[in-house]
Amino acid sequence: MVDLAEKEMDNPTFRSDTVLSDVHLHCPSKRHLMVRLNAVGQPVFLSHFKLLWSTEDLASGKHVREITTGREHECRSGDELCDEDRSNIKKGESNSEGVEALLDDDGDLEVVRRPRSASDLQAEDLLRDIVCPVILMKGKEDAFEDEEQDCTYGDVVKIEHTMATPLEDVGKQVWRAAFLLADYILFKRDTFRCCSVLELGGGTGITSILMGTVAKRVYCTDVGEDLLAMCEQNVALNKHLMEPGGGEIKVKELDWLKDEFCTDPEAPYSWSEEEIADLLDHCSVIMAADVFYDDDLTDALFRTLYRITHNLRNSCTIYLALEKRLNFTLRHMDITCEAYSHFRNTLNDLENLQDGKMKYTVEPIKLDFCQFLVYERIEQL
Repeated sequence: MVDLAEKEMDNPTFRSDTVLSDVHLHCPSKRHLMVRLNAVGQPVFLSHFKLLWSTEDLASGKHVREITTGREHECRSGDELCDEDRSNIKKGESNSEGVEALLDDDGDLEVVRRPRSASDLQAEDLLRDIVCPVILMKGKEDAFEDEEQDCTYGDVVKIEHTMATPLEDVGKQVWRAAFLLADYILFKRDTFRCCSVLELGGGTGITSILMGTVAKRVYCTDVGEDLLAMCEQNVALNKHLMEPGGGEIKVKELDWLKDEFCTDPEAPYSWSEEEIADLLDHCSVIMAADVFYDDDLTDALFRTLYRITHNLRNSCTIYLALEKRLNFTLRHMDITCEAYSHFRNTLNDLENLQDGKMKYTVEPIKLDFCQFLVYERIEQL
């Protein structure tokens, strides 16, 4: 639903009251099962996101070759390696050129999907699987029995999430930049091994969960009791992924609009004094994925980053992943990316900050590292 709000006749703007995640569209052959309604009545789905290699293989280094570079944040010689790995991942693909368009009984076009593997080549008629949410009334474990048999123990991340929300609840969905950051974590796992990590705006927790497979401790933070409860549930669903490395994930509230950690013992997901001290004494990595969509929240995030890094005992590396979302605006009469522009300006301000105690340097990470999760890596990431 889109409303046209016209505060001034010469400056109309569009406002959308519903935001739809497109991540589930990249898994057309998987069922998304509705498991419950959350506290505000939104349907919650449980999806399986498959790792291209299992966590056991990641731990042993099997199937994965590191790129050796002299810099922490950039893969300089990755083009050849990752092209080769991607071709291995995609081998057996063929295009659907020459396949006739098929119509259903009503004359609507049935979209033919491109096969992803050799086994798909034998799929009857090469038709795209229909994604039909299944409402589970009872026997949740039985409902997943067939799917569990298709998945090895360490190569699937299970995430409860929503598919459409109002803007203020977008953290309950799964976004591509979270997958991108998770890819980088798994690719550079030795960099993050045994680290203490803080995630800002963790949402469903998928990035923290995969960080938890290599890091010593992850503080996954966001705001909203319903969202944090969903995140905690996802951590519990994937506890087996963290067990081999002994990683620990703590789900905590961290409101960027407040200057202090929540320490009220009566509040759910509050911080103890010991946890705050542990974070400030040991944290060496801060990360955030797809949290730059609102200018006020972007400003609040950078204030929070400054406040936290200012109090850390050790130097820290901050990893920010985002998707540049392009929109046509009547104000500019052009396709723009205003949220990204504001993010870049704020990032430049941070880098140019004159502070006797703190110095920030910014450098981009090339996206030529290998892909460990099944999603579409678009040029706007």
